Amino acid sequence: MKLTPAMQNFILHWGEMGTRWGVNRSVAQIHALLHIASDPMTADEICEVLGLARSNVSNGLKELQAQGLVKVSRQLGDRRDHFTSIRDMFDLVDAVIAARREREFAPTLRALDAVMQEAEGDSTPKAVKERMGETLRVMRMFDDWYADFSRLPRSVHLAVLKLGAKVARFLPGGKQTE
Repeated sequence: MKLTPAMQNFILHWGEMGTRWGVNRSVAQIHALLHIASDPMTADEICEVLGLARSNVSNGLKELQAQGLVKVSRQLGDRRDHFTSIRDMFDLVDAVIAARREREFAPTLRALDAVMQEAEGDSTPKAVKERMGETLRVMRMFDDWYADFSRLPRSVHLAVLKLGAKVARFLPGGKQTE
């Protein structure tokens, strides 16, 4: 695969974006390449195109598979694995959000639950307990909203996205959009 300057810039930016989200740059670049590739690629092809070490690509592919962002397939007459990114953008975004929720948000909820139980049995000041409790309640509210929303059909997701900020005019105190 020959990369055009635009393809290179896409891969480089995806790698930079990944580092800001706590993802290894190489892993993000592998994902970007697979995302724009028209056909599944082998690990050796990925190494060649991106100029990465085979071990780096192998580890990156394992990480991407564990996150559900990359699928592996086989081809008749070829013993090598072939990799492709999730093609559907809604499925891709959903997989990223679900992985981040499990890795970051859910553990924070569990930790806050434990802290609140601990605070009930120690001398934590009432105002501090109330603030921590509010933090936990709001975070649970967002998590419950996400869980409810994620179960809705894609057609509803699309309708909400298309409605966008216009939803404010239907809410109490909302502004009229132009």
